[in-house]
Amino acid sequence: MMSKLPLARALALLIPVALLGGAYVSQYVGGLHPCEMCWWQRYPHMAAIALALLAFAAKGNPRTSAMFTTLAAIAIAISGAIGLFHAGVEYGWWEGLTACSTSPTGGNAADILTQIMATPITRCDVAPWSLLGISLAGYNGLLSVGGALAILALLGRKGRNA
Repeated sequence: MMSKLPLARALALLIPVALLGGAYVSQYVGGLHPCEMCWWQRYPHMAAIALALLAFAAKGNPRTSAMFTTLAAIAIAISGAIGLFHAGVEYGWWEGLTACSTSPTGGNAADILTQIMATPITRCDVAPWSLLGISLAGYNGLLSVGGALAILALLGRKGRNA
């Protein structure tokens, strides 16, 4: 029987790399500055990448590799849950947890004031972009939760060794 662990491991790396890459392209190429909740979605993807790399490093030990792949899937799902919550804030279904604006860091008082004045205000309750009525947070939620479920389904199947 064909092993499912290599595919699960690959998805555990590719999904957060693609979604995090898309977030950075949106920010640095598209000019869509992230709000605080956008950043919250990025951190679990960063953790998932590290965990997936550990899964690849441990591929000689299927049990350890599967454990790191599972942890990566959980991190991806957490990002997805945050994304779905954020999308609900954007759609006005519920209130967010913060004031949701980006803030500069470092420097003296004059520099900080200059940075504050130059920093674009990014609100968590306003979707700066959408496609087919779904915001970036919504797409992250859907793709992350779906991807995490796919990874976990692959890991749950028989013949997951190697």
